[in-house]
Parts: sequence; structure tokens; C-alpha cells
Amino acid sequence: MNWDRMEGEWKQRRGKAVHHWGKMMNDELAAIAGKYEELVGKLQEKYGIAKDEADQQVKDFTKTIGQLKKSNNQLVQLQVSSRNKQRADKKRFHVRNPSRKTIRSKARD
Repeated sequence: MNWDRMEGEWKQRRGKAVHHWGKMMNDELAAIAGKYEELVGKLQEKYGIAKDEADQQVKDFTKTIGQLKKSNNQLVQLQVSSRNKQRADKKRFHVRNPSRKTIRSKARD
């Protein structure tokens, strides 16, 4: 997942960032608004780490979010596939029995 896309989805990802970096507050992350350099700078300030370490943490976070998104998409596809299979099975087993209809007709006569 590239950072431009991450910046566009920052509101959805901010909660994961709060969880990932415990010292970062939600309002601080909201103010950053997904801007890469600002996030790196804020991590340096909060955690007292070098720029390259903060940069690596942001890259790792971005990679993790991309993997989670991919896993979620795969899970959704499996759920949809499973639901479709269940519907198909349900239709297959609910076919009317033509002989039963005939028996009812004879009973009415």
C-alpha cells in the first residue's frame, strides 16, 4: 500500500495508528491528517528516536495496514462465496416434488 493512498484513507486508519503507537493521541494523529513527513516528525518527538527509525516504523505500519486490508478483502470474498453456496444448496433442496402435487390433487377428488 502506498502512502498517497494511506493519506486518503487516514480517517479510517487513524484508530489503528493510535493502537500501534500508544503515546500518540487521537487528536495529534487527526492533526497530522496522514501526512507522511509530519507523522515521522511526531514519532521522533514522542519516542525520542532518529528520523530513519521513525521512517521505518511508518513504512512497517503502512505495510501492515496493506496486509490487513488484503486479508479483510479475502475474508469478505470467502464469506460471500460461502453465502452464495448456501443459497444454491438451499434452492437445490427446496425443489417441489411433482408426485406430491399429484397426491394432493387425487385427495381433493
